[in-house]
Amino acid sequence: MPAARAAAQAKVNLRLRVLTQESSGYHQIETVFQRLDLADEVTIRVGGTGRSIDCTGDTIPAAGLGAPEQNLAYRAAVAYQTTAGWPGGFAIEIVKRIPVGGGLGGGSADAGAVLRMLDAMAPRPMGVRVLELAARLGADVAFMATETPLAFAWGRGERLLGLTPLPRRRVQLVVPEFAIGTAEAYRWLSASRTAYEPTGALLPAAALLSWNEVEAVAENDFEAAVTQHHPRIGTYRTAMARAGAKVAMLAGSGSTVFGVFADGVRGLLAADVPDARLMETRTSVHVVPVRLIE
Repeated sequence: MPAARAAAQAKVNLRLRVLTQESSGYHQIETVFQRLDLADEVTIRVGGTGRSIDCTGDTIPAAGLGAPEQNLAYRAAVAYQTTAGWPGGFAIEIVKRIPVGGGLGGGSADAGAVLRMLDAMAPRPMGVRVLELAARLGADVAFMATETPLAFAWGRGERLLGLTPLPRRRVQLVVPEFAIGTAEAYRWLSASRTAYEPTGALLPAAALLSWNEVEAVAENDFEAAVTQHHPRIGTYRTAMARAGAKVAMLAGSGSTVFGVFADGVRGLLAADVPDARLMETRTSVHVVPVRLIE
């Protein structure tokens, strides 16, 4: 049975602005996606007529991940199958290492990996049209279906400009025991705002060429609203900054807080955040290629 395996790399948003809400209910955003080395391992086998997904790993919450048909990776495979007329069936296996509900894009990464693997195996690859499928699945999935490690994105996150990768940096992740749903974070943000009014702004091209420049423009519109509901987010962010992080922010819509450190800086110790899990990774300068394994 033909099969492929991919590292579904996590992401952080080095800048995340939430703009106007469309009549559809979706929000327009402007963001800078940065891939990390931290990754789920995703394997897909194609053939037969059945459809299945199996997830294991120590980051899966006790309540599980919900119905298989709602899993983004499963939905990505179905979307590809429906559009391309191939494969007849599939079996997906995921080893979860990315925290669930932490704002690190784990579900989107899995879905993007599935689309990349299917296109690598397909008798008639879809090429860039895969991004059209990805965009319909979620705001982060289009980026996760590309092979660029750093990108500026706008619209709902589906319009992408690949950027020159930044030098690799150490990243620490503080992962609380609570997760935050994206829809919940958007509700909190909307409740904290008055009516949206567009304002002019210029993001210089040089702002994303070095970590020093990124530090000056790094921000996350979710941070204040999420911190109101979970004050520990602010505590973790402060701890990251005091430990020497050049950038210390909420990851996506939360609940993870991440810090980017120059080499040689001590960073946090587990004892500094006894009520959360401390994880180590690095920013990526490339996307790990798909491997055909059978």
